[in-house]
Amino acid sequence: MDYPELAARTRRFSYGAPRAVTVSPDGARVIFLRSSGPEDPSDALWVYDVAARTERCLADPATLLRDQPDLPAAERALRERLRLSAGGIGSFALDGAGVLAAFPLGGRLFKADLLTGDVTELETSGPVVDPRLDPTGRRIAYVTGGTLRVVDADGTDSLLAGEDGVTWGLAEFIGAEEFHRFRGYWWSPDGRSILTARVDESRVPRWHLQDPSQPDQAPTTIAYPHAGATNAKVTLHVLDLDGGWVDVHWDRETYPYLVAAAWSEQNGPLLAVLRRLQQHGLVIAVDPRTGETQVHAELADPRWVEPVPGTPAHLADGRVLVGGELGHDGYDARCLFADGSLITPPNLYVRRVAGRLDGDLVVEASEGEPSEQHVFRIPVSHSGPRATRLTTEPGWHQAQAAGRTLVIGSQTLEAGGSTYTVIHNGETIGGIPSLAAAPPYAPRPALERVTDRRVPTGVVYPRNHVDGRKLPVLVAIYGGPGHQEVVAARARWQEKQWWADQGFAVVSIDNRGTPGIAPSFDKAIHRRFSDVILGDQVDALQGLAGKHPDLDLNRVGIRGWSFGGWLSALAVLRRPDVYHCAVVGAPVTDWTLYDTAYTERYLGLPADAPDVYAHNSLIELAAEPPVRPDDVRPMLLVHGLVDDNVVAAHTLRLSAALLGAGRPHSMIPLTGATHMAAGGLAEKLLRIELDFIRRSLPLSG
Repeated sequence: MDYPELAARTRRFSYGAPRAVTVSPDGARVIFLRSSGPEDPSDALWVYDVAARTERCLADPATLLRDQPDLPAAERALRERLRLSAGGIGSFALDGAGVLAAFPLGGRLFKADLLTGDVTELETSGPVVDPRLDPTGRRIAYVTGGTLRVVDADGTDSLLAGEDGVTWGLAEFIGAEEFHRFRGYWWSPDGRSILTARVDESRVPRWHLQDPSQPDQAPTTIAYPHAGATNAKVTLHVLDLDGGWVDVHWDRETYPYLVAAAWSEQNGPLLAVLRRLQQHGLVIAVDPRTGETQVHAELADPRWVEPVPGTPAHLADGRVLVGGELGHDGYDARCLFADGSLITPPNLYVRRVAGRLDGDLVVEASEGEPSEQHVFRIPVSHSGPRATRLTTEPGWHQAQAAGRTLVIGSQTLEAGGSTYTVIHNGETIGGIPSLAAAPPYAPRPALERVTDRRVPTGVVYPRNHVDGRKLPVLVAIYGGPGHQEVVAARARWQEKQWWADQGFAVVSIDNRGTPGIAPSFDKAIHRRFSDVILGDQVDALQGLAGKHPDLDLNRVGIRGWSFGGWLSALAVLRRPDVYHCAVVGAPVTDWTLYDTAYTERYLGLPADAPDVYAHNSLIELAAEPPVRPDDVRPMLLVHGLVDDNVVAAHTLRLSAALLGAGRPHSMIPLTGATHMAAGGLAEKLLRIELDFIRRSLPLSG
């Protein structure tokens, strides 16, 4: 079986691989999700016993449900925000001791005892979304129909909060999509109250998604806060189970974005909030008795603030952990601070706080090489910033830690898939096996840093390539904030190797704006997306040709999805002298049609910067007639018709502008597809894209 078919059947070799790996607070158990094999899309709940060094399946969807009912709409939306296409159990939550787990399955509520293995279904008043045990394990809260409810140990199901026209306990679209805050409520440590978000979308513009292939179905109406429009109103409230209610007070008009929230055992809730343009934010502590708040730290950057996932949080000694940037005295670093004191060395680019290990912090960070991510142990003493690197093999390493147990998930260029190693008291005691399929071949990318900006790049050749033979170039690209293509993990190059084996030198370039190097590299794109990003792409491609003489720059195609789709179209429209054809997947073509938090963070408000929006718009660029007929480059546009993130209007308007300017192009509408193009659609498109690129590139240099 060839790569496209095998990748579609195995969800790119991820079915059967562990995910959502979590360590219980005492470090005694590792809980995770995994399906039964390489073609099983339905994840089950598993537990690994650290003392016994054994694993067992606790909850298998095939035995819990005879059929899989449709997911609640809110659960489907949450999975879309999480980019989760696996079936079965999508998520779980633990109690404070890590001995009980709650999870939804097909809209129904289940509780699992991790010690005995007993799994019980609990009656609820409606389809369940995001159930969470209170820390004491006595109750489970859940959301249904936009209301927040609580199930007691005796089975009593009570309404905690609910009203028409608003939702309680759910993250709003912006919170989930752009700030990766996927939850909307937090239990108090004693299990007697809940800090919950109330979301009012009444003033958010309504958009209507319609799949023309289903004319008998009514359009789906969504609240979509596009750039310059009104956002959802998000407020916080502490609700006692006995009916008490406290409003949380902060300057919502100045700081409307709730970026993160946490409620630790030692202290009250901590919040991170940002101004609309995200150049200033606050870390604030909440008094749950009164709702009054106190500022613990300020976050500021003239471009935008980039919080570190896993912060803010309370340390055991009461200090507040905050992620931020060190941009003075010659430093250009992304660091962690405790009550304002630096606790991570400035040579680390901190990406995430991954847990606590016997009192110390465990963080994921890069150290000089952006294609690699390593795991570090950070002491939280007052003796100054120090770090001990816990991973040595070149690659991409992630971690989860609690108690004295550390789980490290590793991907490298030397091995396929991910390996999960369980470490207890500093000793490797076992691992969590992957049941995923092995890819059919091993890609060997050449990773390079090019130009005076040391832009990360990678090149993959056909496996049968002979030096001296010129190859057409295919640029496989994303290029946008928050994502890297040039990563030292084999899985990231698997599909690119298939493309290379079709006769291309496949190139990926991480221009300025992508993470992993330094804040100045991340934020050079502020207010000037297209110039910086495309300029880096062109310069890096030419720099690579100097190191790789077999790259034929007279035959260059480019393909990308989402931000990469925008960049692909931008490349052939603005630089037809460099790029000769483009596959343009789900692109943002008009930034006024994309969401508030993402777009305004980088481009400002449309009313304040109309020229910036116009300069970065594909619609205006496509509407300009080409200077010369030879400057028209073939484009293949692809878009899911029920995409609620980058709506299909982006591509339809681009097509209309191209047609109006006399620019020929092709288009594939994906009926029933969202932004993920899940279900094997992306893999099934590969051969169509290949045929288009082969037909569109010049026959020779």
